Amino acid sequence: MSKVAMLRNVPFFTGLSDQEIEVLVESLGRRTFGKGMIIFHKDSPGQAMYIIESGKVRIFILSESGQEISVNIYGPGDVFGELALLDGSPRSAGAVAMEKTVAFTLHRDDFLQHLEACPRMARNIIEVLSARLRYTTAYAESMSFLDIYGRVAVKLLELADRYGVQKEGIEIELRLTQTELASWVGATRESVNKVLGTFRDQGLIEVEGQRITILDRPGLKRRILY
Repeated sequence: MSKVAMLRNVPFFTGLSDQEIEVLVESLGRRTFGKGMIIFHKDSPGQAMYIIESGKVRIFILSESGQEISVNIYGPGDVFGELALLDGSPRSAGAVAMEKTVAFTLHRDDFLQHLEACPRMARNIIEVLSARLRYTTAYAESMSFLDIYGRVAVKLLELADRYGVQKEGIEIELRLTQTELASWVGATRESVNKVLGTFRDQGLIEVEGQRITILDRPGLKRRILY
């Protein structure tokens, strides 16, 4: 797929004319990150945003105790790292490649120039950031008011919606270690292992290595108690 064709499917650039997208393409760089490679750290200078061509990127922060907490995962067509370009402040979180990832880069000066030239782009960014704010609010709510069983259930259902494939159940096509899942829900690996074991014994899920399949979605949803 060409860069122009890909950018047409990126929410940031929806509705831009072919000419506007072609001008944008001329400003793009391209980088490849190996699995586990840190793309940037929290509080580092933010001089570029990234548009994922292939692969997956996990956004994370560190708690005061040094525990890694995952915030979101982005895949092909998603944009990340844009906040630092908008306000010129340091990165608000870190980013790491979950697998081999190829991303286009757009530097701040070029980004701001395109933003001024394309009012539609500004509206698109507002819509995307609004959706991300809603997601963050829901995430904070679950972290604050749910017990560990509820937090794991919420995350599994969300991942099923985003990466699920219907087979005998809903198989989550995202390989996560229990440590990575623990970082999503603000818990220890041991606690998550216990929760997954309970859900498995209750017939709610099936666990094979790093593959999780939801067998009883309504039953899993009932484990979410505020």
